[in-house]
Amino acid sequence: MKIGSYKINANSPVFIIAELSANHNGSLQNALDTIKAAKRAGADCIKLQTYTADTITIDARNDDFKLDQGTIWDGKYLHDLYKEAYTPWEWHEQLFKAAEEEGLVCFSSPFDFSSVDLLEDLNTPAYKIASFEITDIPLIEYVASKGKPVIISTGIAEEADIELALAACKKVGNTNIALLKCTSSYPAPINEANMIMVKDLAERYGVISGLSDHTIGNTVPIVATCFGAKIIEKHFIVDRSIGGPDASFSMNEQEFTDMVKAVRETEKAIGVIDYKLTEKQAKGKEFSRSLYIVADVKAGEVFTEANVRSIRPGYGLHPRYYHEIIGKTAKSDLRKGQRFSLEFI
Repeated sequence: MKIGSYKINANSPVFIIAELSANHNGSLQNALDTIKAAKRAGADCIKLQTYTADTITIDARNDDFKLDQGTIWDGKYLHDLYKEAYTPWEWHEQLFKAAEEEGLVCFSSPFDFSSVDLLEDLNTPAYKIASFEITDIPLIEYVASKGKPVIISTGIAEEADIELALAACKKVGNTNIALLKCTSSYPAPINEANMIMVKDLAERYGVISGLSDHTIGNTVPIVATCFGAKIIEKHFIVDRSIGGPDASFSMNEQEFTDMVKAVRETEKAIGVIDYKLTEKQAKGKEFSRSLYIVADVKAGEVFTEANVRSIRPGYGLHPRYYHEIIGKTAKSDLRKGQRFSLEFI
C-alpha cells in the first residue's frame, strides 16, 4: 500500500495519523494551527472528516435521532452534533494545501457520494471508512471504485461486516485495503482494546492492519505496534481547552509527541529475528563463564571441584567440558588463574 510518498507494508515503519475530526471547534485558524502542530508532534498524516449534518443524517427530533448510548454526547440530536462538529467543505482545499506545505499526507473519511466527489477533486491519496460506515456497502463500493487505498475501521464490526466490506472493495477491483482495530467508545476503556486483534486481522484477512484508537494515553498504540500495527490513528487537538465534541479523548501536542516517540522506540525494540551477535554483544560475551584453574595444581594431581571452576571471564575453556575434566589428572604444574585447556589433561 502506498499513501503519498509512504509505502506501508509488513516491514515499513508505522504510518502515524493525526485525526483532526472536530478539533478545529469551528475555527479555520484552529484547523491550520492543528496541522502545523501535528507536524511538530511527528505525525505522518493529518486526516479530516468530510460530511455536513445533512449528508450524514436528517434534522429529525424523534428518539431515534437522539443520542442515548452512554456516550459523552448523550442528549444531543444527531443533526445538532454533526452541525457542530463538521469541517466546512470550503476549508478542504486550503487544509489539503496547508498539509502539503508542512510535508504531511492529507486525506479524509467521506460519508456519502458527494463527499467522495469533493475529495476526488482534491486528488486525495487515500480514503478512510469510519467505523459506523462499515455497513454502508454502496458507499464502500463507490470509494473503492476510485482505485485509491481504502482504510477501514472495524469499531462496530462483526466478522460478517468485515467480510462484506472487503467483498465490496474487491467487487470493484480494489484489493489495496487496510483494516484498523477500533473500539467505538469515546473514550474507550483500555480493557476493551483487544490489541491481539491487530495481529489476527492481518493474518485472517491478508491485509495491512493497524489501530484507530480512542483510549487515553499511549499504552494501546505501543501494544498495537508490538502486534504488528502498520497504521496508528489518534485524535489530535492543539489544546483541549478550546473544547469541542472530541476534545476530551484527543491528544494534545505534547501527548502526541510522546506517543510518536514511544512508537518509534517500540519499533526499534522489536527489531528483527536474528541469532547472530552484534559486535557489542560479542564483546560482552567475554564476561560469560569459562573454565579456569582456581588453585595451584601439581603434575599428577587430580582435577577437582576445588581447583577447576566455571567462573567469569569467558576466555577459558567452554563449561560444557567440566564433567569430562573432573577426575582427570594434570600432566604439568598449573597456576591459579590460568585459562583451562584440554592440553592440561
